[in-house]
Amino acid sequence: MKLAKAFAVTATLIMFMTLAYGFIAGDFFKEGSIIFALAWGKVSLIDVYIGFFLFSAWVLYREEKWMTAAFWILLIMVLGNFITCFYATIALFKVNDDFKRFWLGKHFKL
Repeated sequence: MKLAKAFAVTATLIMFMTLAYGFIAGDFFKEGSIIFALAWGKVSLIDVYIGFFLFSAWVLYREEKWMTAAFWILLIMVLGNFITCFYATIALFKVNDDFKRFWLGKHFKL
């Protein structure tokens, strides 16, 4: 569990710094329009959003309240894998070192 927590925290920090760099050093709309005009830009966008939807299904499954899940899913769709890493980090720290509780969330039974 320590390794999973360390990985999640590290990934969250890397994603945060990467997003900050992108917003500071780049022009999202100008550069994004170039990327999205390319075939591999479209492929990458589809790939990323399929991953977001898959992760979002897990969030929806494990959260107790659908409004909480909807909030996280909205954040995932807007801020991407920074939020997936952040969500996993929070979940790992809430489950008292129990991987089963981490994966199952509200469906966990003692």
